[in-house]
Amino acid sequence: MESSDRQQHWENIYQTKLLNEVSWFQPNPVTSLDFIKELDIPASAKIIDIGGGDSFLADYLLKMGYEDISLLDISETAIERAKVRLGERADKVTWITSDITNFKPTEQYDCWHDRAAFHFLTTEKDIAKYIEIVQQSITPDGKVIIGTFSESGPKKCSGIEIQQYSEESLTHRMEKYFEKIKCIYVDHKTPFDTLQNFIFCSFKRKSTL
Repeated sequence: MESSDRQQHWENIYQTKLLNEVSWFQPNPVTSLDFIKELDIPASAKIIDIGGGDSFLADYLLKMGYEDISLLDISETAIERAKVRLGERADKVTWITSDITNFKPTEQYDCWHDRAAFHFLTTEKDIAKYIEIVQQSITPDGKVIIGTFSESGPKKCSGIEIQQYSEESLTHRMEKYFEKIKCIYVDHKTPFDTLQNFIFCSFKRKSTL
């Protein structure tokens, strides 16, 4: 799917569905927060959430005292919804509307977080571009957290194909620039009482870079 088609697809999703009417709705992003805590990401760290849309990760990070949060999403509608929900606290977040494959970082981040955005990239070109952007965006001591559908998870989401991953295949994709810290499999319960299996992995930049 081309970038312009992706944008239109996600604008349509967020314009026609409520927050709790999408399968990825998660009132408490516990797995992501556990990784951030385990990686000992300090409150002063620069954190970017890729494909965060109107998820609740930014809400929790603000409550926890994080001071430098950026959120990137392809959908302007999703970002506007998140701003409305956060109210005055929205001013504490840097909002970026962009397709991730077109993202041109102007700063480096201490933590890159992505829950369920990477797996929507299904071509070798887009996957390689994403990984190049990650390595450009991360500080020398930075950490990366990526959650995707596992090989036991869905093959489609929101009507479009996704790329499933295992611990081995996700680690292999990242190994040019990053080494694995930890991977776990976790079931996400959707608002429709179905289970989706995810693989979450954390990475650190290779010392040889």
